[in-house]
Amino acid sequence: MKPASGSAMPEEPDTPASAEEPASGAGEKPEPGADEAPEGGGKAPGGDTAERKAPGGRARGGGTARPRPAPWGGATVRQGELVRALTALREQLGAFDFLLDVPGVEEAREARDELRNQLDDYVLPRLQAAGAPMLVVLGGSTGAGKSTLVNTLVGARVSATGVLRPTTSSPILVCHPDHVQWFMEGPMLPGMGRVRGPAPDAIAGDQLVIIASEALPPGLALLDSPDFDSVFEDHYEFATKLMAAADLWLCVTTAARYADAQVWQMLQRAKENGATIGVVLSRVPQGDGPGGRAGSVGQASSDVVEHFGRMLDEHEVGDARRFTIPETRIEESRLPEETVEDIRAWLTGVAEDVEDREIVISDTLAAVLDSFRTRVPELARQVEAQVEQRAELAQQVEAAYGTALAELDEATRNGSLLRGEVLARWQDFAGTGDLLRALHVQRARRGRGSSRRRRSPARVRALKAALRSGLESLIMSSAEHGAEQVVARWRDHPAGGTVLAGRGDEIGHVSPELSRRVTRAVSSWQDHVQELIRTEGVTKRSVAKLVSFDTEAVSLVLMIGLLGYGTSDVAVEGGNSAVPQRLLKALFGAESLRGMGAKARADLRSRIGMLFDEEAIRFGQVLDGAGLPDETVPVQLYQATYNLEVAR
Repeated sequence: MKPASGSAMPEEPDTPASAEEPASGAGEKPEPGADEAPEGGGKAPGGDTAERKAPGGRARGGGTARPRPAPWGGATVRQGELVRALTALREQLGAFDFLLDVPGVEEAREARDELRNQLDDYVLPRLQAAGAPMLVVLGGSTGAGKSTLVNTLVGARVSATGVLRPTTSSPILVCHPDHVQWFMEGPMLPGMGRVRGPAPDAIAGDQLVIIASEALPPGLALLDSPDFDSVFEDHYEFATKLMAAADLWLCVTTAARYADAQVWQMLQRAKENGATIGVVLSRVPQGDGPGGRAGSVGQASSDVVEHFGRMLDEHEVGDARRFTIPETRIEESRLPEETVEDIRAWLTGVAEDVEDREIVISDTLAAVLDSFRTRVPELARQVEAQVEQRAELAQQVEAAYGTALAELDEATRNGSLLRGEVLARWQDFAGTGDLLRALHVQRARRGRGSSRRRRSPARVRALKAALRSGLESLIMSSAEHGAEQVVARWRDHPAGGTVLAGRGDEIGHVSPELSRRVTRAVSSWQDHVQELIRTEGVTKRSVAKLVSFDTEAVSLVLMIGLLGYGTSDVAVEGGNSAVPQRLLKALFGAESLRGMGAKARADLRSRIGMLFDEEAIRFGQVLDGAGLPDETVPVQLYQATYNLEVAR
């Protein structure tokens, strides 16, 4: 390349080749040449020099370069496996959302969208479109001169220029007429509309304007993208989207703005996304250069060029192919031809040489696939942060209902239930003699026993109903408190507000069907206790022949004892607070009584626990309905990354 204005900037010596072999299936990087690239006189790729340059500025020694394997190994079967693995990865990326505002979530959302877009816009179309033109995307900051450079390379005003910023509102793609149909109907950038050029002055930004030009050789397409630092947010989105779809990304910046942070952020992003990169430093002030040649780059400007080169090295993009364009006149939206001759020679040389073009495409595609090794697992770790938040919210549900169950368990032990109506019905039953009448003494006589079932006395039925009603009310109250506690805990949790989203009043109370389920559960428990009395309540041998009893009445006595009768200030007038325990021990013995009591209490707790579990399911459904990823999502992403490596 010539050192005059428009020449490529001096290139750094080639980096020594790594001893590490490339991953299986990955496109090989070109072997570095032995010598530093020449600063003048060399031809661009496609010329007749013995040493030919790959687009990244690295030399490929010898007149005949060895062929590169494609990133998928060159085999049709392997390519099909790779397409299937990438399609599965794309489906996994679309199967979840980052809903919770955890640290880094915005970056994660952007990274997920970039991965999906790059798969749709570039990777899958490029794998399935062998022989398609090399797409060179020009990106840069406002006023850097991208459109002017495109117009100059094409030899016509195809992209708008001017002092009003930004001037490029829609992407302009210029290609050889033979490729217009492919870009109009092809698979690349499927989410963008297509419009045949020339472009009108005002057009929606999501439309890709396709312009045919004989000035470009077959195999080359130039795309002028919107400014990545535009005041319009959608311009930045389009700029990054198009950058990820480029076989070669040409970053255009100026001598006045090359140090801007966003320039380096975009270069770093392009590198991480696997793009082959070139850089153009435009509007470099002119002066008296070496030998007194007017119009060449002077000493002060050389300092700018050198500083720019050092910054490229510091940001680890020093192997990018570099060009400078001096500050010069612009006529009819075009630069003087001599200022872009080296850029033209480089691009057309790569496009016209089938091998060089395939190397660029293969290197970029392989680098993109290589980037998935880190980008997808990093995304999976961000998903794990969402999963952890979901798990914490689920634990809050479990903790709230666990606390409610423990409080209810205590309330059924300490006698607090035996108040009001329950106490009145017990006093009525025990204090009027019905309790003693429930036991009747008889001398066992052969043939006089009767197995007919008698109707329970009214006071027995009233006590049983009061116990059932009191227990139902206690369970309902505890369930209501549990639901309120879940909502309160979620509101205090950083992720809870997103999940509730105005549903707190809806789920902060018991479900409508709980009352019916509680009634059924308590009735079933009472029947279970009565069955325990009937089947396991073996009386003492000394009184077995003398005492028979009403199992329903005695089961109520057992329930009263289990619910804490005599453990608080609850007592029946007349001082018979110990009646349940004395009576039950007398009938069944201490050991049998302990066994029945433990079984009855465990059964009650189990039934209430199931009721609370059913209530807690509602909150799990809220978590599911909110679209929060579960623990299977990051596992599937890791698996998709592994499957991709196997397919390569």
